[in-house]
Amino acid sequence: MQATITPTLDAEADAAPVNSRSKVVVASLIGTAIEFFDFYIYATAAVLIFPHIFFPQGDPTAATLQSLATFAIAFVARPIGSALFGHFGDRVGRKVTLVASLLTMGISTVLIGLLPTYASIGIFAPLLLALARFGQGLGLGGEWGGAALLATENAPAHKRALYGSFPQLGAPIGFFFANGTFLLLSWLLSEEQFMTWGWRVPFVASAVLVLIGLYVRVSLHEAPVFTKAIEAGKKVRIPLGTLLNKHLKATILGTFIMLATYTLFYIMTVYSMTYGTSPIPKGLGFSRNSFLWMLMVAVIAFGLLIPVAGLLADAYGRRKTMIVVTCGMLVFSMLFPSLLGSGSQPLVMLFLVLGLGLMGLTFGPMGALLPELFPTEVRYTGASFSYNVSSILGASVAPYIAAWLTANYGLFYVGVYLFAMASLTLIALLLTKETRHQTLG
Repeated sequence: MQATITPTLDAEADAAPVNSRSKVVVASLIGTAIEFFDFYIYATAAVLIFPHIFFPQGDPTAATLQSLATFAIAFVARPIGSALFGHFGDRVGRKVTLVASLLTMGISTVLIGLLPTYASIGIFAPLLLALARFGQGLGLGGEWGGAALLATENAPAHKRALYGSFPQLGAPIGFFFANGTFLLLSWLLSEEQFMTWGWRVPFVASAVLVLIGLYVRVSLHEAPVFTKAIEAGKKVRIPLGTLLNKHLKATILGTFIMLATYTLFYIMTVYSMTYGTSPIPKGLGFSRNSFLWMLMVAVIAFGLLIPVAGLLADAYGRRKTMIVVTCGMLVFSMLFPSLLGSGSQPLVMLFLVLGLGLMGLTFGPMGALLPELFPTEVRYTGASFSYNVSSILGASVAPYIAAWLTANYGLFYVGVYLFAMASLTLIALLLTKETRHQTLG
């Protein structure tokens, strides 16, 4: 009697008409690039601009911390977005949900660019800013999971981690162009023009990028894995309830696997910019433009190492690759005082390249690893929910905690903070089974 062979994702993909590989790459990458661009222009503005125009003036440190608090609001919204969009993504389909998440993010971003300042409407300015920031988080909460599933559920044989790295490339691309836009505006405009209206340009102009992303995504077909799951009656009524009832362990492990990645990235970007551009002795005293240039150079290492990490994860396994990279993060966390604290531009540049290079290596495999932890009927919800709950524990508080630790205890303890988060991720990885050969059917 012949043994029954469970069809793999790749066999199913070959048996049904699906999206072309080029369309998968473009659609998964362009959407996340646009959404991360929107997200990062806020992160940059939250450090450089918003403390001066959306909050009461007097204490610059207090205004910066208040601005960073609005930055954190999006991370509270992201799990809500993952539950909302994940529900429809697992019940209705990935395509329509990806379009809706992109629209939510785009509309919220344009509104930020149109908001009146504190000088015009007082306390309502930061309240409206917080509301629009919540909308950004809601949209991004549904975006990443859908883009990761679009890539992995259409992936060719033995290349799921590589394809899963394509939506991850949206992060460095979005970050690069967000900072590049601010640098260009700073160069073209006077300081007064930039602070009065120039900062609004990237927020409003993102509407054009959203329309491009929508055009690409409306032509997509559902992946055969999802279609067959629906035809087989695997659709569940409340995906989040099923996830927390039957797949709680995978959800918790996925959340902590992402923890160090989030903490590292927002320390390397938002916190490092705050510390680098703050006047001496509270910071390094770099100019805004010089530090943005340094970050843009370092983010190239981030982008280049994402597909490298995908290839490594396909060749050696997600778990093994991630364990090695996380151990590298533990070592890196000890270098904060000697590199970032040196005040030397070459050493600070080395710090940024090393940190964002590690970020590429840890972020790359996530597009495959998190979806592989969950079955088809709750995969959108599961991958998105783990990814975005982790954002609350890691990303939302990382810049604030790092800034507070620096002010009260010194730069060394920012490294201790990263070491602690990476240790939790390492424990989660050790408790997780290898998913490289996991079928997505």
